[in-house]
Amino acid sequence: MILVPAIDIINGQCVRLTKGDYDTKKVYSKSPVEVAKTIEGAGLTHLHVVDLDGARAKHIVNTKVLETIATKTSLTIDFGGGIKSATDLQTAFDCGAAQVNLGSTAVDAPELVLAWLEKFGADKLILGADAKNRRIATHGWEQDSGLDVIEFVKNYSQKGFEHILCTDVAKDGMLAGPSLELYYELLEKVKNISLIASGGVSSMDDLYQLEELGCTAAIIGKAIYEGKITLKALENYQLKQS
Repeated sequence: MILVPAIDIINGQCVRLTKGDYDTKKVYSKSPVEVAKTIEGAGLTHLHVVDLDGARAKHIVNTKVLETIATKTSLTIDFGGGIKSATDLQTAFDCGAAQVNLGSTAVDAPELVLAWLEKFGADKLILGADAKNRRIATHGWEQDSGLDVIEFVKNYSQKGFEHILCTDVAKDGMLAGPSLELYYELLEKVKNISLIASGGVSSMDDLYQLEELGCTAAIIGKAIYEGKITLKALENYQLKQS
C-alpha cells in the first residue's frame, strides 16, 4: 500500500480542516514546499495536494504552490480542488500533477468527465468519492448531491475509472480511525478498483488495517501534523513494503 501524505492549501499556506469545515482551519506551515521537501526527505514518494481555495471558488487557484512543489521535489503528486474545466485540468498537469482528482465535476458534468477519461486515460484521473452520511458531498464538501457513494463509484467504475479516492467527511481531521466498514463495502461491491483511503488515519495500526482490507493507497494528513504518526514510522513502513 502506498502512503500519501497530504498538503491542503488555503491562501498559499499548509492547513488542515476538521470535517471539511473551513471555519476550523488550522495553519501548520506558511511554506507548503518546505513541508513537501521534509516529506521527500523521509523517503516518501507520493503527495496529495488539495487546493481548498479552488474547491470553494470552483476553479483552480493555487497553481503556483503546485508548480513549486513539483519543481523543487521529485514527489509524485495527485492534485484536486476546483477542477471544473478542460483549462483547469490541463493547467494542473502543466504545473506538475501526475494525477488529478475529480469530485464535484463528476457529479455536475459527467459527460465532460468521461470525455476527459477518454482523452487522458484511467491512470491520469482519480474519481473523488467524498461521502457525508453515505451520500456524495461536493464543492468543498458544502453541498449534498443526494447520490449514494456505492452506486456513484460503481457507475463510474463501469465507465472506465480505476482509481477511486474515498473520504468519509465525518472522519476527516478527527483522528478517530478511518471508515473501515465503508471501504470494505466498496471493495466488496465494486470490483477491480484501486481504492485510496482518506480521512481519520490516526495511527500505524490504522494503516495496517487499511492494507489488510485491500486499499492500494492511504492518505495521511492531520496525524502527521499533530505528531500522532512520525515520518520515520512511515518511512519504515515503506521500506518493509519494498
